[in-house]
Amino acid sequence: MSVKKILVSQPQPTSEKSPYYDLAQAHGVEVVFRPFVKVEGVTAREFRSSKITLSDYSAIIMTARHAVDHFFRLCQETRYTVPDTLKYFCVSQTVAHYLQKYITYRKRKIFYAESGKMQDLLTILSKHNKENYLLPMSDAHVAPDTAIDSRIHYTPVVMYRTVSNDFTPEEPFDYDMVIFFTSTGVKTYTANFPDYRDRKVVIGAMGKSTIDTLAEVGLPLDITVTPEHPSMAAAISNYLKKNK
Repeated sequence: MSVKKILVSQPQPTSEKSPYYDLAQAHGVEVVFRPFVKVEGVTAREFRSSKITLSDYSAIIMTARHAVDHFFRLCQETRYTVPDTLKYFCVSQTVAHYLQKYITYRKRKIFYAESGKMQDLLTILSKHNKENYLLPMSDAHVAPDTAIDSRIHYTPVVMYRTVSNDFTPEEPFDYDMVIFFTSTGVKTYTANFPDYRDRKVVIGAMGKSTIDTLAEVGLPLDITVTPEHPSMAAAISNYLKKNK
C-alpha cells in the first residue's frame, strides 16, 4: 500500500530535530500530529474528596510532567504553600528539570533515576525510606510495585485523567497510516470511526497494553518497535523502505 500521509497520535514535537521530520523528508510523506487523548486535571473539589492532606507528606514522586503541572496547580487552587523542605523524587532527569517551571531548582532537594526507569527510581526511594511519599498520578496509571522495599510508605492520588480527544464531523480523516501509543487512543479511533475494520489503513503501535487493545478490537499490527528499530520513527522508516 502506498503511504502518503501519516497520523501520529501524539502532540507535535517542540523541537525541530524530531526524527519524524527527518522521516517525512527522507520518504516524501506528510506527517500530521494529532493526539487521540488529552489530559484533564481533577478539580480542587474532587481532590479534596480524596481526603489527602498535602502537609502530611515530606516527599513527592514525580513520574511525568503532567504530574508536576497538576500537583502545583492543585496546590495553588487549594491555597497550599509548598514548603521549601519538600523533597522531589523524579523518574528521569527530564522530569526533574521540568520542576524549574515552578521552583528554584538549585535550592531544593531533587533526586532522579539516571536511566529514566521506574525500577531504578524505586531503588533510590528505598534509600530514603523514612520519607512519607505522595504519588500524583493519572486515573489510567497503576501505582508502581514497591515490593522491592516494603518500608517505603507512599500514597497514590489521582490528580489528572486521560480522556478521549474526539474527532469533529468537519475533521477529515485522509490518512494512509495511523500510529497509536495508548490503549485509550485505540478506543478513541474505534469509537469515532465505527467502520474502522473496513478502512485500508496501515496500523502502527507500541506498548503492550496498546498492542493488546488492537488485538481486542480486531485491528492488525503492521508496525511496532523492535531491537533493530527501537524507536517508532525508525520502525516506520523501515516499513516505508520495504513497501515503496
